[in-house]
Amino acid sequence: MVVRKMYTVTFYRTSRSSSSMAAMVILLGFLLATLQITGVRSVGVCYGMMGNNLPPAPQVVSLYKSNNIDRLRLYDPNQAALQALRGSNIQVMIGVPNSDLQSLANNPSQAQSWVQRNVRNYHPAVRFRYIAVGNEVSPVNGAARFVPFVLPAMRNIQSAIRAAGLQNQIKVTTSIDLTLIGNSYPPSQGAFRGDVRGYFDPIISFLVNNRSPLLANIYPYFSYKDNPRDISLPYALFTANAVVVWDGQRGYRNLFDAMLDALYSALERAGGASLEVVVSESGWPSAGGFATTFDNAKTYLSNLVRHVKGGTPKRPGRAIETYIFAMFDENKKEPQYEKHFGVFFPNKQPKYNINFSAEKPWDVFAGNDTTTSTEESLKSDM
Repeated sequence: MVVRKMYTVTFYRTSRSSSSMAAMVILLGFLLATLQITGVRSVGVCYGMMGNNLPPAPQVVSLYKSNNIDRLRLYDPNQAALQALRGSNIQVMIGVPNSDLQSLANNPSQAQSWVQRNVRNYHPAVRFRYIAVGNEVSPVNGAARFVPFVLPAMRNIQSAIRAAGLQNQIKVTTSIDLTLIGNSYPPSQGAFRGDVRGYFDPIISFLVNNRSPLLANIYPYFSYKDNPRDISLPYALFTANAVVVWDGQRGYRNLFDAMLDALYSALERAGGASLEVVVSESGWPSAGGFATTFDNAKTYLSNLVRHVKGGTPKRPGRAIETYIFAMFDENKKEPQYEKHFGVFFPNKQPKYNINFSAEKPWDVFAGNDTTTSTEESLKSDM
């Protein structure tokens, strides 16, 4: 996660028989319940390391396992973390840092070496799921200097993965923020900014051709922080008791769904209708800034874990693969609120009581509420 940039989008709120048989039934119910419990998958959690007081990697991996967190995002190929992940059965999203993009883009042999060193040396003991080539690179944010290197690096990494015969097991992709979106109101009219299409349209084509999902970092917190006058806290926290935004027959009770559906609409307009979106970061800080209370963070995260099992108004009934940011509070981050996104303290104590395994399985390759709201118009800096 990088320091957030504002991007302005407009939303509107609108009005609006025998004992033996009984024993068999009980036994069958127990077996089904056991299968259901062991078959579920948890939300993922991002493993950031920008702290000088964090536990060693083996203890972190044990913490993931003891909390039934079976998906992990790693921002760089940290060798200690990869070593600790051997045999853990945790599925891993591994990142190519932005600082490495140029060398991997300019030299295919560097990409081959990167994949050999960080993937092939650990596979299959480490269950790699995605390679995120770059994070939040955009022509319109502070990472614009990396723009020329993202797609060539993705291509070279993909070639290396294909040479290893892993292209059907490990998907090569990139992670974006929503500064790429130019229009989000209503969500069905979502569209990318004109000045990013030259950069991003070829990436969309790459993802479509390789059947890879797009990774997107989605933060209702920053939208609310930047425009609390027009965005209600309940809309940001999944606690609105009525539809806040109507888009034709689709009703939106929360900003997370509106942001994600606007992205899906933008992808459809850019030739990416077949793409799935993996929410590669989402979270709420518990201190250090506006609306960063313990209760707000707990409410958002608990509701997020429950909510993503059911899809969005645009794509209902399809669980949303989502990664919470982040595992720990990280004391080397700035500004102050960036230090407080953790779901655990650095001493491994939980900050909140979150049931990470409350969701049904995801596989991204595999009727809305009619209550109305009488609130007024809403503008959102998403």
